[in-house]
Amino acid sequence: MPGHGLQARGIAREQKMIYAGMTLFLEQGYERTTTAQIARKAGMSPASFFAAFENKEALLLRLTQIMFRSQFSRAEKMLPADQSPLLLYAMETGLQLHIAECSEPLRDLYVTAYSLPSTSDFINRSMTPRLRQIFSRWMKRADDSELFELELASAGVTRSYMSVPCDMYFTMERKIRRYLSCCFRLYCVPEKEYAPYVERVLQTDLHQVAENIVAETVQNAAAAFAATMGAAADEN
Repeated sequence: MPGHGLQARGIAREQKMIYAGMTLFLEQGYERTTTAQIARKAGMSPASFFAAFENKEALLLRLTQIMFRSQFSRAEKMLPADQSPLLLYAMETGLQLHIAECSEPLRDLYVTAYSLPSTSDFINRSMTPRLRQIFSRWMKRADDSELFELELASAGVTRSYMSVPCDMYFTMERKIRRYLSCCFRLYCVPEKEYAPYVERVLQTDLHQVAENIVAETVQNAAAAFAATMGAAADEN
């Protein structure tokens, strides 16, 4: 079926661009990477990029969706099913800070994702329903509009903390304590209730988990590319 073959080739092209874009973003950062470089890395002509994605931001949106699914899934697997949603929130957001600290290109990628219109909108709208599940006990009267507005605030805090590298004074422990305190207070959670979960996060080796997520995301992208290439070859 010719139509199905064209679709398979289109998916393969998209996967090639995703894998090439991810590789270059992790090597040299988002801003320094051009669509022409991504296309060449994928073994295609510079103009072919736009057959897969509207622009570079559209590719970053797809990568943001992939990364967020990975970090949320990993945080959930680390905890029992009946665990407090506050601990899950603390683990998920603490994990993001660790991922951004893995390398400067990753920091650039995450800060950019929290800054650009399409990617930041995806993050904010994806988080809003989760906020109701997590914080409804302390914010019973908040509607979805108010939770979205608060998510805009907490996303700004996240971006700010990600953008500043840790050093001998601003350690990861200090960063996570300050960051989680800001977020929990924003959602009206008393310190005596969130403090134990902050300590639990600090006792967990999230740096290793963060490195594993990045490695697995790259491996999965490579595997998806290989699978779609094989499917396209079978069609021919």
